[in-house]
Amino acid sequence: MQSDSGKADAIRLDGKVAIITGGAGGIGAATARLMVARGARVAIADIALDAARAVVDGLPDAMAVPLDLESEDSIEAMVAQVSGHFGRIDILHNNAALLGPDIARQDGDVEHMGTALWDRTYAVNVRGTMIACRAALPHLRETRGNIVNTVSNLALQGHVIQSAYSSSKAAIIQMTRSIAASHGARGVRCNAVAPGMTLTPALREAFPPALLRAVEAETLRDRLGDPEDIAEAVAFLASDAARNITGQLLVADGGCASHVPGIAQFRAFFGEHQ
Repeated sequence: MQSDSGKADAIRLDGKVAIITGGAGGIGAATARLMVARGARVAIADIALDAARAVVDGLPDAMAVPLDLESEDSIEAMVAQVSGHFGRIDILHNNAALLGPDIARQDGDVEHMGTALWDRTYAVNVRGTMIACRAALPHLRETRGNIVNTVSNLALQGHVIQSAYSSSKAAIIQMTRSIAASHGARGVRCNAVAPGMTLTPALREAFPPALLRAVEAETLRDRLGDPEDIAEAVAFLASDAARNITGQLLVADGGCASHVPGIAQFRAFFGEHQ
């Protein structure tokens, strides 16, 4: 695709190959569809292989690959399979994480944290992401490619819930900076996107409506974000339009992390007195 100036549109992903972990639903599936729309070939890597195949169905130049982030062999086999199929890797989007209603109910404060859940959260989110980066980096050096890690605005804020999840995502932010620093001179960029609460189908189904409304009230937009909103941020960072951006955290939470506490109450107060 050409812009009016005749130069290639830098936000396009034509000819690039992207791996999207956790691509079977929510943010991962939205990112896969957007990247394909912008010209990329995608590999959706997920432990839920049937769901990954359902996303791939109808997408040109896409494949579904099994992935268990708790298994080093599975991660390395996934990267090798994608490289062997497409002949190159340009983008690694580490989006998969240990997250779901059953896990979230167990992931509370540290005093009541089960050691097994803590260890598994770090095994999937931190160790799994590290191994995926390690396996992909030789391929990304060849293509001058890049990594985009999905973290969370909870990695930047204290909360009464999800202490394991939030601290694991904070670790990935530092991993992002480390990879950017150690591999930038070799042509590899690495950035992270921190969504806030995002209205995925799973969240709509599982999250209490009253708490959804409470978070929405603290959003500086007029609504919570959709998976497509986060996909736009990921696809931008993965594109050549972001070629001078590396080692950075893009917070895409609708402004939740940017304001004083209790803004919803201040809005209500001043709205009543105007």
